[in-house]
Amino acid sequence: MGARVIAAWIGISVLCVCALCAGALESNDGNWPLAGNDYANSRYSTLDEINATNVRGLKLAFTFATGVARGHEAAPIVANGLMYIVTPWPNTVFALDLAKPGAAVKWKFDPAPDAWAQGQACCDAVNRGAAYANGRVYFNALDGSVFALDALTGKEIWRAKLADPANGETLTMAPLVVKGKVLVGNSGAENGARGWLAALDAGTGRVVWRAYSTGTDRDAVIGKDFKPFYARDRGSDLGVATWPDDAWKVGGGTVSGFVSYDPTLDLVYYGTASPAPWNPHQRPGDNKWTAGVFARDADTGAARWFYQMNPHDLHAYGGGNENVLVDVDVAGAARKVLLHPGGNGYMYMIDRASGEVLAANPYVRITSSTGVDVETGSIHYAARTEPRLDKVVRDVCPASAGAKNWQPSAYSPRTHLLYVPHQNLCQEAEVSQTSYIAGTPYLGAQIKMQRAPGGGRGALTAWDPAQRKPAWSIPEDLPVWSGALATAGDIVFYGTLDGVFKAVDARTGAALWEYQTSSGIVGQPIAYRGPGGKEYIAVLAGVGGWAGAVAAQDVDSHDATAAMGFGNVLEDLKYRTRRGGMLYVFALQ
Repeated sequence: MGARVIAAWIGISVLCVCALCAGALESNDGNWPLAGNDYANSRYSTLDEINATNVRGLKLAFTFATGVARGHEAAPIVANGLMYIVTPWPNTVFALDLAKPGAAVKWKFDPAPDAWAQGQACCDAVNRGAAYANGRVYFNALDGSVFALDALTGKEIWRAKLADPANGETLTMAPLVVKGKVLVGNSGAENGARGWLAALDAGTGRVVWRAYSTGTDRDAVIGKDFKPFYARDRGSDLGVATWPDDAWKVGGGTVSGFVSYDPTLDLVYYGTASPAPWNPHQRPGDNKWTAGVFARDADTGAARWFYQMNPHDLHAYGGGNENVLVDVDVAGAARKVLLHPGGNGYMYMIDRASGEVLAANPYVRITSSTGVDVETGSIHYAARTEPRLDKVVRDVCPASAGAKNWQPSAYSPRTHLLYVPHQNLCQEAEVSQTSYIAGTPYLGAQIKMQRAPGGGRGALTAWDPAQRKPAWSIPEDLPVWSGALATAGDIVFYGTLDGVFKAVDARTGAALWEYQTSSGIVGQPIAYRGPGGKEYIAVLAGVGGWAGAVAAQDVDSHDATAAMGFGNVLEDLKYRTRRGGMLYVFALQ
């Protein structure tokens, strides 16, 4: 792999992502209208009042209690002087008036989701945020409902039921609004839910198109314009042919991560989760179209290309992590690429027009594979760590939670670095025969996660795409399960599972500031311009999610396989933080 990767990278330099940022949306100068702030999913703010020289003066401006003590994974949304927060179940939406002292509640909306949907959520009843567009707020409720609200009054404009918890599927992702369509995908691959991405008419809630991650070409919206770069992704009805019998019907590949959009190519990009069950011996074949990245036409949903990072996904790494869109120069030629921090431990750089892999380099310790061949697109699995029926396989790195899971990275066009919050975990695993029962876990695997050798259980790593290696990395004792935020002040913000909110120098990683919150942070920090033009930094604290389940759900950590393996490696978390739900907002005093 090394020689091929190096050859592919000769002459690469990274350019700015600005063309994909605020300019393609309604003006968001000082606002934060989407979970990722822009179509590129950069999580970058152009605000620079708070910078590396004065961030030590950052003080708490106000707090707001959500009243919910679950995993708060959402990004607050800011538009036109209002901040919108979606809580975990029961998915209450609050609109805070930022011009009022303490940001008083302007309105509150209760979607009243079905309570029993909580039992179908594999990894806490989380919600990852809302989207603002054209005077409306769009969000998902856990029970499979999508809502459009009037942004000023909170009045319900429409609701649509997309997912069925009876089949083990829920809605947890943050929607993206593109060209008058609300893009929404489902969660529940761990229950055997069949994955899909749907586009709803933003005005009415009517489903315009829905593309499945398994099944026939018709179901997957694959037609004459589908031109994947690699031969193994070409053929007819591969979403059926690469599965045994009817296994594709309960094959996972859900879409619970973040969606990106390139307005120039008019393509949306998203990842698909791991196939079900986790026991790979029950699903021989490549298991299309799971564990990879789709590019689709925004208007019709028609697939343009697909790249499968983990064919026949052996370790449940999936491909659902975010795709950050960046323009680069490769050997003197301009290329539009996406950066994808893979759960399998490789940092992918993919041409977003064609699906060609330009580079795939390790960013954590990897024992589950030996490399990625960029000429064929193939990952080479390591025989020593392949799952074996009813036998424990040890030293599998990364763990099935991935080198990185859902927690989103941030990219700065000033430093040309991608800031990746992630974990450094390995595992021992044993797979066995399992049966599908609708609405119940469909895994066939017992996982015990462990610390990776050396360092902490997590890190924030600044990845240099041009050099194909970290520029710097900050080890953390606990997995970094929060999102990252980069600003024009050359600062990166992130939070820890024990509730410390941190600011570090974007160029060097030097620690600049920190604040102890009341609960573990698994949310996505944002920056916005408040009343009087002042810059504010906001983050939700509230331990939970998959990694935080040991603390949020009082999991018995004496069971090493509890919380799908985290019980063995985060047994100390419940003693280091407490449950909660609190918005923290900071500013210079």
